[in-house]
Amino acid sequence: MNPRHPILAATLDLTMRPMYSARTLVVPGARGRVLEIGVGTGLNFDLYDERVTELVGVEPDPHMLRRARRRAETMPFPTELHEVGAEELPFEGGSFDTVVITFTLCTIPEPEAALAEVRRVLRPEGALLFLEHVRSAGRVMAWMQDAMAPAWRRLFGGCHPNRDATTLLGAAGFAVEGLAPVGREYWNPLPVYRGVARPLALSRRAPSPARAPDGR
Repeated sequence: MNPRHPILAATLDLTMRPMYSARTLVVPGARGRVLEIGVGTGLNFDLYDERVTELVGVEPDPHMLRRARRRAETMPFPTELHEVGAEELPFEGGSFDTVVITFTLCTIPEPEAALAEVRRVLRPEGALLFLEHVRSAGRVMAWMQDAMAPAWRRLFGGCHPNRDATTLLGAAGFAVEGLAPVGREYWNPLPVYRGVARPLALSRRAPSPARAPDGR
């Protein structure tokens, strides 16, 4: 997939603004050395606080990254951005305290490879903070997600509206804690969940995560 979406990059701030407040439920929990996967135009940047010592971001789309770099210039702590996808992260293992993923796992071409890389670079006691739309547990809504998927991917830069983020996390060796639905007041036509995922020890098998119980 060609990760170049100039029109989407130019309109992303506007289209994502209705869901901006939902990010305030997740991003401020980051601390220490932080890796953000898929920074886009940098919408999350002003939500990081003094508990962050360094922010590293990855984004494969140069049009998105150009806008994010402008925002990064005003950050109060060291910030570096890399034009790279999440499937092959150029960082040492166990080098981050927190990883942040917001509305990005749905778009990554190879999410299994990306989560394997996230698990590799995250410290054993670290946390993955996520905010993602998920595949609905409701039969009708799940059917609608499948039906809209081809057009949705073309409109929104490869986003898969029917991707089950929580199942992917469990299969990648993470234990999901505090899985909670994000209310409709944050506007999204899809079921959206937030939570914290922690890497399981290699000797333990990841449990199957609970499916979203919203029925949408």
